Amino acid sequence: MAKTAPEGLITALDVGSSKVSALIAQKSDDGQLVVLGTGQRESRGVKRGYVADMHATEIAIREAVEQAERIAGTNIEDVWVSFSAGGLVSDIVKLEADLGGHRVEQGDIDELLRAGRDAIDPQGKMVLHAQPTRYTVDGLAGVKRPLGLHADRLGVDIHVVATEGSPVRNLDLCVRSAHLEVRSIIAAPVATGLACLTEEERELGVALVEIGAGVTNVSVFAGGVLAGLASIAMGSSDITDDIASAFGTARQWAERTKCFHGSANLSPRDNHEMIDVMPAIPDDNVEGPRITKAQLNGIIRQRLERLMSEIQKELKKLGFADPVGRQIVLTGGGAELKGVADYAQQSLGSAVRVGRPKGLIALPEAHSGPAFATLAGLARFAAADPIDLRALEPSHQLVTKTSTGALMQRLMAAFRANY
Repeated sequence: MAKTAPEGLITALDVGSSKVSALIAQKSDDGQLVVLGTGQRESRGVKRGYVADMHATEIAIREAVEQAERIAGTNIEDVWVSFSAGGLVSDIVKLEADLGGHRVEQGDIDELLRAGRDAIDPQGKMVLHAQPTRYTVDGLAGVKRPLGLHADRLGVDIHVVATEGSPVRNLDLCVRSAHLEVRSIIAAPVATGLACLTEEERELGVALVEIGAGVTNVSVFAGGVLAGLASIAMGSSDITDDIASAFGTARQWAERTKCFHGSANLSPRDNHEMIDVMPAIPDDNVEGPRITKAQLNGIIRQRLERLMSEIQKELKKLGFADPVGRQIVLTGGGAELKGVADYAQQSLGSAVRVGRPKGLIALPEAHSGPAFATLAGLARFAAADPIDLRALEPSHQLVTKTSTGALMQRLMAAFRANY
């Protein structure tokens, strides 16, 4: 029988368009995450990151978690869940208060954060994250720990991620219907960035392109945080559909052939290597057609060309247009396609590498590829347990030596400009 969950246990649940995966990890005394069990099921109720069939999604969640529980030998009650659909909005909001030159005390920091929490008004959107990232002391940015410093003005940068509420509530309901408590719903790019990017990359500036089955998320990190993001309603499943349509075969055969024979690169040998196509409706009396590997890869590259064009557009909108010193990290299931990093590097004109999850001990090899980066990132996010302003009690006092009303007006104006 499964044991009751011990202290320090973290369960991550990634609900994607192609698969639902779960991971149970134990946080050790030295802060490391040790993977105890993983589970995975095909996702049949999610389209383009949105829940389209609640019953099918609930079943996939329950089975994935149960598989992870059996391997881990323990029961879990709550999960950290990813949200990867489009419509995510990311922004940095700056807040500042007068201190009059005295030393920064914990009460000053707490009151500043409460003022930020009270002022958040995302204009009808649901806030997924509202976290302090860096502080400023008298205009000096990038201060991680202002406690004890003398300051005339204390400021904070609040990272806010918001989205439409209904898709998040649908996801939340599916998880709770599987008899699991939702600890928090995390924007997938935030989690994936933790799993695949180094702290230095996030600080210097990097673009993270997560090619999922139904959605490609483009995120830009700068100054240590997610500075902007966009979603493209296109992913690796579109390549599968193109193959199935072009050669009159089933999706299952197309997906398997893409994984085993497909490549983003072309080779002279591809014109000579033949692949037997399984017809959509098998007939013992009719032999299926044969195609060259070059024909297969030609279909793959047509879709990739369209996808890279959309990625380039979004990168420019996010201010990531200068090719000098640009670093792009590809992850997600689509990043497992052979040669995709080389193809992306030529198309986007930047250095490109494939991002794989790191920072977890005993992660099974089957779950160590880029397709599971979000899952690993969720566990790391949960282990870090960052401050979330939404959990703070409302402020009933003025920010130290400044007008909270004026401060709130500035913050609300910033939100209205962005939302």
